[in-house]
Amino acid sequence: MVNAASPISDQRPRRRTPAPDAEAATLGAAPLNPFGDLHTLQHLSARLARGIRPIWERLLRRELRCAAEPLVVQRFADYRAERGDALAVWLPFAADSGSVRAFAVLDGATLLQLLDQFFGGTGAAPATLPTEFSPAALAMGRRVAEMLAAPLAQAWEPLTRMAFAAGAPETGADLDGEDAVILTRFTIDADSASPLTLDLLYPVAPLKPHAPTLTGKVLDKAEPDPVWRTQLTRAAMAVRFPVRSVLAEPVVSLQLLMDLKPGDVIPIQIAADVPVMVGGDRLGHGTVGVSNGHAAIRLTALALPEGLNP
Repeated sequence: MVNAASPISDQRPRRRTPAPDAEAATLGAAPLNPFGDLHTLQHLSARLARGIRPIWERLLRRELRCAAEPLVVQRFADYRAERGDALAVWLPFAADSGSVRAFAVLDGATLLQLLDQFFGGTGAAPATLPTEFSPAALAMGRRVAEMLAAPLAQAWEPLTRMAFAAGAPETGADLDGEDAVILTRFTIDADSASPLTLDLLYPVAPLKPHAPTLTGKVLDKAEPDPVWRTQLTRAAMAVRFPVRSVLAEPVVSLQLLMDLKPGDVIPIQIAADVPVMVGGDRLGHGTVGVSNGHAAIRLTALALPEGLNP
């Protein structure tokens, strides 16, 4: 649980610069990325970025923008080497069976900023980071993990239903250095001079049962089946709506209401134009008359939907 102290001035936004052969397979070794094209997972990450933005706005108490950087597949040892020994909190998300499906990794300085702001401070981290987290900081990390669990599951829902239960914060991950991980980095408050980062790591092994959905293509636009579209149109056009009109709304005193008895007459005046309603919306207005021996209303004008110009 001990990490080397790191001054706050060293907490600069990290930019990944993987080597060109970072994902190349070694002769006789399994490839790091068994899924091939990861466009589906990249699309999921963009969806998750939109889902976690309100959480970070609530934590940081300001409007911000959250963006997902391109995915990287690398060995876990390479990721740890990239992070260095700076203090960080690891937030595990487990499946129902207890196996870890993902890790969210947050810089120690960012966690301490959130803790300071939570207790009414300005959101400033100490000038020199401690060597380990206090119980209050770990509790803050657990709070962040619990807030992230719901949007994480919602982001995955279009592909498959997966549970992500927030676990106790840790200072590392129980993974072998040769294990392959899929890393997506979220830039929080991307428009500011010093954006924050949140790393989300998916160990490759637990994702293999979901390979068919992860390797599927994401279709932004697909032509609907013409038969289905025709049947849907016919069904929609057969829906029935109640149409009504209020001819008059006389106003009388309470005394008159109390004195009413069968046979009394309440005089009314029918306006030249009466409203014609469909449900709670105004269809238009018209004049009252007779058609084929039945009372009827001739529409004289139609009301345009709100936002449309005449």
